[in-house]
Amino acid sequence: MSGLVKAEWYDVRRAQSNKPATYSCPFCPRKLPAFSEHVLIRPLGRGDGRRHAHVACAAKARRQGLLPSREEWLRGQRRARRSGRMRRWLRRLTRRS
Repeated sequence: MSGLVKAEWYDVRRAQSNKPATYSCPFCPRKLPAFSEHVLIRPLGRGDGRRHAHVACAAKARRQGLLPSREEWLRGQRRARRSGRMRRWLRRLTRRS
């Protein structure tokens, strides 16, 4: 993911720019004309660090788990919290015996 800011989750949405610019896709060496269909990737949903990418490249990165959504990240946080609670509960239970 060269050029993409490392973050816990990403907001990925379709984008199309009307300004005459060419972007570099962070997942492949090809250039991305602004008028073409593409996506905007925003780390942590913020504007700083945003990157434009080909739709196919972003879809491939999502399948590989490189661009987790906020919902996916939150689900993982709940699982981690639950497992920590369970560990503490089991520790307390075994101390009493």
